[in-house]
Amino acid sequence: MRDALAFPLWTTALGLIAFGAFALVDALVPPQHLFWAPLEIAHPIGMTTQAKTRALAGDGEACFATLDRGEIEYSRVPQSEPGENCGFYDALALQRSAVPYSAPVRLTCPLTAALAIWERHVALPAAEEILGSPLARIETFGSYSCRRLYGRASGRFSEHATANAIDISGFVLADGRRISVRSGWDGEGEAAAFLREVHDGACGAFTTVLGPDYNDAHADHFHFDMGRWSVCR
Repeated sequence: MRDALAFPLWTTALGLIAFGAFALVDALVPPQHLFWAPLEIAHPIGMTTQAKTRALAGDGEACFATLDRGEIEYSRVPQSEPGENCGFYDALALQRSAVPYSAPVRLTCPLTAALAIWERHVALPAAEEILGSPLARIETFGSYSCRRLYGRASGRFSEHATANAIDISGFVLADGRRISVRSGWDGEGEAAAFLREVHDGACGAFTTVLGPDYNDAHADHFHFDMGRWSVCR
């Protein structure tokens, strides 16, 4: 009889210990490092940011709710027919985020969430800390383009074909300076330090980050996307 009672007592004790440990971790560890904490634009990049941003691709309404909590202004783009190689799926036209862009951009919702996090927690602070001026505008080569990788006639379609990628070519500061990826990447000065900071910092938010060190096709821009592959080059 005593052994029969001991088993449920031990299981109850272990359950209480596990619950206490979970509660302690939940209280002490910042939410950007916890898989069960919802993604928030206000949270800095953490160990689980990229995974949580990627997971939004499977839940459009949760993704748009994340943007709404982050006060991102956008208009939703009509959904394309399922299975099309080019088109828009849980996509939007970005109207206002933390930094203006040089041209209108249409993006998937998860890419927009990653972009907003990168703007607020990487690009904006890096501009002030390294260059001593607020960031006034981000220059882009665009986002949506119905094409295959590198414009080839065959092969896999680019993430640009579904607005799941954006190319960043430079940055304009409030004091009027322009930092170009092409001209500023190489070197030891402030511009190079800033560009490397915003490139490396993007790797915690986007699944794919490509820059001038990747290949000649990216010599003049950073490519950010939320595709299936995790690459930081």
